[in-house]
Amino acid sequence: MTQRSAVFPANRHALYEAHGYSAAIRSGDLLFVSGQVGSRADGSPDPDFETQVRLAFSNLSATLAAAGCSFDDIVDVTTFHTDPENQFPTIMQVKNEIFTAQPYPNWTALGVTWLAGFDFEIKVIARIPN
Repeated sequence: MTQRSAVFPANRHALYEAHGYSAAIRSGDLLFVSGQVGSRADGSPDPDFETQVRLAFSNLSATLAAAGCSFDDIVDVTTFHTDPENQFPTIMQVKNEIFTAQPYPNWTALGVTWLAGFDFEIKVIARIPN
C-alpha cells in the first residue's frame, strides 16, 4: 500500500490548524492539494477579489514548492466561484499569467454559494517530478 504524507508550505496560514486539514497529501508520485483560498497569514480573506485570486495562486505555489512541484506539474484543476459570471474575467486574466504554455491542465470550474467568507478557491492534483 502506498504511504501518504502531509505537505505544508513553509509559512502556512492559520486555516490549516483552525479547520484541521493538510495543505496537501503526497501519495506515490501524486500530490493532492487542498483548496487554496486568498487568505492572509491570519486566515482571513482579502476583501479585494483580484487580490484573493492572486493570493490563492500564491498559496498554491507555496504548497506545490513544499513538495518539489511547480505549476508545470499540475495535471488537474478544480476551482470554486461564488459569482462565476462576474468573476471569470479576473480569474482568466490571472490564470493566463500563470499557465502560459500548452499543454494546459484539465480544468473544472464550479459555481458555489458559500466558501466560508472567500469568493474563490482552487484545488489541484500534480505529478511530483522524479
